[in-house]
Amino acid sequence: MSSCDTLIRNARVLDGSGSAAEVLDVAIRDGRICGIGTNLDGSADSVVDARGLSLAPGFIDVHTHDDVAVIRKPAMLPKLSQGVTTVIVGNCGISAAPVGLRGELPDPMNLLGDAGDFRFARFADYVAAVREARPAVNVAALVGHTALRNNHMDRLDRAATSVEIEAMRAQLREALDAGALGLSTGLAYGSANAATTEEVIALAEPLAAAGAVYTTHMRTETAAILDAMNEAFQIGRLNHVPVIISHLKCAGIDNWGRSGEVLRELDAARAMQQAGCDCYPYAAGSSTLDLGQVDERVKITITWSTPHPEIAGATIDEIAASWGVTQMEAARRLQPAGAIYHSISEDDMRRILQHSATMIGSDGLPCDPRPHPRLWGTFPRVLGRYVREEKLFTIQQAVQKMTGMPAQRFGLAGRGLIRAGYFADLVLFNPEKIIDTATYSNPERRAEGIRAVWVNGILSYTNEGATGERAGRYLPRGKTTWVQ
Repeated sequence: MSSCDTLIRNARVLDGSGSAAEVLDVAIRDGRICGIGTNLDGSADSVVDARGLSLAPGFIDVHTHDDVAVIRKPAMLPKLSQGVTTVIVGNCGISAAPVGLRGELPDPMNLLGDAGDFRFARFADYVAAVREARPAVNVAALVGHTALRNNHMDRLDRAATSVEIEAMRAQLREALDAGALGLSTGLAYGSANAATTEEVIALAEPLAAAGAVYTTHMRTETAAILDAMNEAFQIGRLNHVPVIISHLKCAGIDNWGRSGEVLRELDAARAMQQAGCDCYPYAAGSSTLDLGQVDERVKITITWSTPHPEIAGATIDEIAASWGVTQMEAARRLQPAGAIYHSISEDDMRRILQHSATMIGSDGLPCDPRPHPRLWGTFPRVLGRYVREEKLFTIQQAVQKMTGMPAQRFGLAGRGLIRAGYFADLVLFNPEKIIDTATYSNPERRAEGIRAVWVNGILSYTNEGATGERAGRYLPRGKTTWVQ
């Protein structure tokens, strides 16, 4: 081997394929992996002794709402500090582009930022802004169904007309031509719930020819979850496109214990079509405050409130008691607001996390002033708590869920595996020490055990903190290779 920029020696290489680790050297030159083997020869500008440490492809966060954050806060420390080198934005039907606001910013698009952040009338404008911002992580993007509805409908509490669907479809095609990964929906939200199945089927028609994917925050994750899953699979099946169920869960206390039947439904679909899901490793979700999810049996913490900013961090039951009203009335007074819902069974979450079709996604909310700890802790939590401590699955299976599987499913060419010629997105970590430290009461804390992170071959983070280098790129859609 000739000279290289960086030579990582004696690392326990987890290559992202699901194979067991091997002790190898990995060399980087000009942003790519240029050599893998034992006792590699040649000189290097930087030599890293990785003895006792694990080297994996950089983690790919498949479910983020970092659309605006990668531009406003391009250092991306919440993700970089946990080994994430690529974020997929535009989930749950909400995306920063293409958007032309027709009045107030509709819920839940307010999770991404303020009205002034939605300034990308074309998807290509967003791509240009990402490139100009030079974020510290790579960015790949979905197009949100709710964003498209906002662009072409006078109100969102009804189904779209055929003319409106065609206008949305034209914008989707334009975005796909600019490299978008596919279409996402958030059918559970009021801004999209009135959309019929037929509307989404018609809108998703351009995906197949582009080799794109369909991801969905389903119509419900509670009692009628199986019906919602079947709707999602029907949309994919009729359009011949892969389906990814976002943050699969059995939400609500009355729904606990149903993960077995939910996963059987997923497996039945996988026998006939390309289908999978993502999951975050926490027994609580976070979104805008939804009156339909207010349940006095569930702990609900308010993270922000426009009319009552002073109560951030308090629970609805505490607020209701102090105001002398019911929890439902308190929730009404707090809106618009953000909330963390402790409404998931830990056992259900573990079963879904463990499933072979499940990828890892944080679903973190970077604009939330008191974010769910998943924003900072998701990936180290999987490796520390669920792999090392609980042995829910092997470390190589976990790494595949975070790297090779998402890269292949979303068509991220040259990413997700440690292979010669692939881009040098890499994370070096101590498998005996890696753990999340972010908590619900103190959520903005860096994980422990991450030693180094390279993005496109550039050392961007060490255990001492960010290096200040920002080497992320916009990643256009490549060819998907589905991993069932």
